[in-house]
Amino acid sequence: MVIKAITTNTGVSAQKMGRITSIIKGRSVEEALNILKFMPSASAKKVSKVVKSALNNAEEVMSASSGDLIIKDIFANEAPQAKRFRSRARGRVSRIIRRSSSVTVYLDESEG
Repeated sequence: MVIKAITTNTGVSAQKMGRITSIIKGRSVEEALNILKFMPSASAKKVSKVVKSALNNAEEVMSASSGDLIIKDIFANEAPQAKRFRSRARGRVSRIIRRSSSVTVYLDESEG
C-alpha cells in the first residue's frame, strides 16, 4: 500500500528542491532522513519534514516501521509564483518573480 504526503508553497524553487529529492529517491526512509539531516541546504529541512509526515502517515495506516519503508517516488513541482515589481532608473519597472514549489512523497513497503 502506497502512502502519500504533500507540502505546498515551500518558498524554495522547484529546481532547488529537485536537486535534493533526486538524491533520496529510492532509498529507505531511515537512510534518507539521515542524509537530509547532514545536508547544508536549508531546503533539506523542508524535505525532511515531508518525509517524516509520510512516515507518520504510514505508521498510522499500516502500522509499519521506518525500517520497512522505502521512498518509492518523490518530486517537486512548481507552486504559484508571487509576482512583484521593483522600480528602476528613469521611471522604468522590472519584474520580480518569487518562485515556490510543492513536494510530494510516496512511501511503500520494501520487497525484501
